[in-house]
Amino acid sequence: MTTESAAPVDTSAATSTDIPAVVNRLRQTFATGRTRSVEWRKNQLRALEKLMTDNEAAIADALEKDLGRAPFEAWLADIASTAGEAAYAAKNVRKWMKRRYRMLEMSQLPGLGWIEYEPYGTVLIIGAWNFPFALTLGPAVGAIAAGNTVVLKPSEVSPASSALMAELVPRYLDNDAIAVIEGDGSVSQELIGQGFDHLIFTGGTEIGRKVYESAASHLTPVTLELGGKSPVIVAADADIEVAAQRIAWTKLINSGQICIAPDYVLVEAPVKDKLVAEIRKAVDKFEAGNPGGKKIVNERHFNRLAGALAATKGQVAIGGETDAVNVKIAPTVVVDPDPSEPLMTDEIFGPILPVVTVQNLDEAVAFVNARPKPLAAYLFTKSKAVRERVIKDVPAGGMVVNHLIFHFATHKLPFGGVGPSGLGAYHGKFGFETFSHSKSVLSKPTRPDIGAFIYPPYTEKAWKLARKLF
Repeated sequence: MTTESAAPVDTSAATSTDIPAVVNRLRQTFATGRTRSVEWRKNQLRALEKLMTDNEAAIADALEKDLGRAPFEAWLADIASTAGEAAYAAKNVRKWMKRRYRMLEMSQLPGLGWIEYEPYGTVLIIGAWNFPFALTLGPAVGAIAAGNTVVLKPSEVSPASSALMAELVPRYLDNDAIAVIEGDGSVSQELIGQGFDHLIFTGGTEIGRKVYESAASHLTPVTLELGGKSPVIVAADADIEVAAQRIAWTKLINSGQICIAPDYVLVEAPVKDKLVAEIRKAVDKFEAGNPGGKKIVNERHFNRLAGALAATKGQVAIGGETDAVNVKIAPTVVVDPDPSEPLMTDEIFGPILPVVTVQNLDEAVAFVNARPKPLAAYLFTKSKAVRERVIKDVPAGGMVVNHLIFHFATHKLPFGGVGPSGLGAYHGKFGFETFSHSKSVLSKPTRPDIGAFIYPPYTEKAWKLARKLF
């Protein structure tokens, strides 16, 4: 996921926050034990769901101001996903909290063994600007379900959303257990310096490395949701019309500013022209009411994208227009760019889609695997054999077959990256487990002292018995 330092916004109020005092207040709350009860967790999760549903219009307005997001996309991607995550956790948290008993080896009997899920303590969530509610309050669901106190640090690059979050969270959630602290990268650094019990960061790979390094000095456990260049493989046997519509739709959501957006397409040569033609039809249909192009979050990102487009050696088959005054870029497809140019080496994070011709599936798999492991990989095919081959041979944080990005929306599967695309995962029970310490507990009776034969002096008889048991 592409990220950056702040656009010029007024952070004077945010940066004047006494960060150590806020964190200390949350730690004191955790020490009282009140966040450990299932009642507190369920009440906070239901309140978070209500925060999202009560304020749908205000959230959509903030997302429109920050990102030019259409109301339906605001509801689908930020509001419904976060509210649904909170509701699912509230329904299931009591079950997730239960001890998980394990059958012990004979050498451990008599005895009981189980996993006890305990909260880490006070955790830090550093959110991202492109889906400011889903990628800040979404991870908070797992942290709250696990019984932690939480500091939320929304992105300053989406200032209207950050300000609204800072206004709403104190109105709905426990102020002594959950706090919002606004500010830029320096605020994030000061927060990390407090030595949290767990930290989750959503953003770019390079910034993620710096966060990881800063957290390491405090031995803070870290979850990183990063990004990379998520490929789409379109096999010759795919339903090309459906594939084109689904690729175009997901590429244009939020102007392509999504960490799991399709970053480039690898299409088998016999169906390449048809795929490009069908993408054109889909773009024309989807963007009929939006003739000015797709809004880019700020001038810096616009210049980066316009520069990459100007430098391409590929054929601009669709779009290509840029509007510096309004910071907009037309939905664009570039056919067969040079593999070494910026469109193919850097995460695009915008409404530009390279389409690369491959001769066969082997070439497509080799192309993906010659590059860093992506956050997501996508495949369109009607063949079970092709599906199984790509699932087995293409490493990625997650994979979707015959659609895109929907693996983010389910509570039943973990969401996260691998290698440079991330570390750890969350959503649903997986989020609860991410923010919980799985404590091993072994309980044994004292009488009769069956294991006394292992005490010194070590006799030959005891050794023979020990060899059989252990």
